[in-house]
Amino acid sequence: MKDSYGRNINYLRISVTDLCNLRCKYCMPEEGVYKVQHGDILSIEEIEKIAKAFVHLGVNKIRLTGGEPLVRKGIVNIVEKVGSLDGIKDLAMTTNGILLKKYAGDLKTAGLNRVNISLDTLKAEKYAYITRGDKLKDVLEGIEEAKKVGLTPVKINTVLIGGFNEDEIEDFVRLTEKEEVDVRFIELMPIGEAIDLESEYYVSNQLVLNKVPELIRTEIQDISSPAVYYKLPNGKGKVGIINPISCKFCEYCNRVRLTARGKLKLCLHSNEEIDLKNALIKGEDIEKIIIDAIMKKPESHKLESGEYVKKKMYQIGG
Repeated sequence: MKDSYGRNINYLRISVTDLCNLRCKYCMPEEGVYKVQHGDILSIEEIEKIAKAFVHLGVNKIRLTGGEPLVRKGIVNIVEKVGSLDGIKDLAMTTNGILLKKYAGDLKTAGLNRVNISLDTLKAEKYAYITRGDKLKDVLEGIEEAKKVGLTPVKINTVLIGGFNEDEIEDFVRLTEKEEVDVRFIELMPIGEAIDLESEYYVSNQLVLNKVPELIRTEIQDISSPAVYYKLPNGKGKVGIINPISCKFCEYCNRVRLTARGKLKLCLHSNEEIDLKNALIKGEDIEKIIIDAIMKKPESHKLESGEYVKKKMYQIGG
C-alpha cells in the first residue's frame, strides 16, 4: 500500500486506551485524564476489524500502544486476535512496564513478539519525580520477565530531558554492553504537555555521541526506522538515536496511527484525523476509506515552522 510519494505504508500503531497508570510530566496532567464513555473507545471487535482491513491492504507490522496498553481490559485477547491475522509478521507493544511482570507470559503465548519499554531514568527518586509514581522496581522486574519469556529484543525508549537525565546517558548505554537490550534515545517533542517544556528542556541527541564517543554506527540500518543505530565495541545490544526535531526522517515514513477512539492519523505531528470507528458503525467501506486516506498522507511534518499538534500524546498513542 503506497502513498502519493511512493512510500510503502506497512506499519500501523494502534492505541488501545488513552488511560495510564502513570502521570509523566511531559505526557499527562497530574490529575489524569477525563474518562470517556466506554462506547467512544474502540471495542475489541472493532480493533480486530480495522486491523484486518489494514493487513489485507498490506500492513504486516502492528504495534499496540496507549496510554498504557496493559491497563486495557481484555488486552491479552486483543493481542491474540490481532496476532492471529494472516499476514502479520511483527506484533509489538509499547508499555511503561509496570504490569509487564504480570502479563508477559500470557502476552507471549497470545502472540506478542516483543516489547518497547518507556524508561527515562534508572534512579528511583528521579523516576518517582518524572512519572509521579514510585514504580521503578516493578518496571525493572517487568524487563527481566520480558527477557525470560522471550519478548525480545527488549527495547528501552528514553526521552532525553535537559537537566534531568543527561547524567545517565552512559548508564543507559552500558545496558547494551552485556545483554541483547536496545536503548533508544528520543528527543523531547513539542506535543501536548511537552509543548511548554520543549523550549527549556530540549536537548539534541548529539549529546549521546558526545558523551559516549566509542559508539560505532552499525553497518546495517533500517531506512524505515526512525532510529539510527550504534553499538559499543563488542556490545551485544544496540543504541538507537531518534531525532524527530533535529533530523527529520519523513522521507522514509512507513507508518500511520489509530487512536483509541478510532481516528486514523496519517502523521504524528498533524491535526488531521479520519474517523474509522464511525465509518465502521455506518457500514462503510473501510478499505476504500483507508486507501483514499493514505494518498493524503503529508510529505513531512512542519514542526520546524511551529505547527504543533493539538492533542496530547496519550490521546494519540505512543
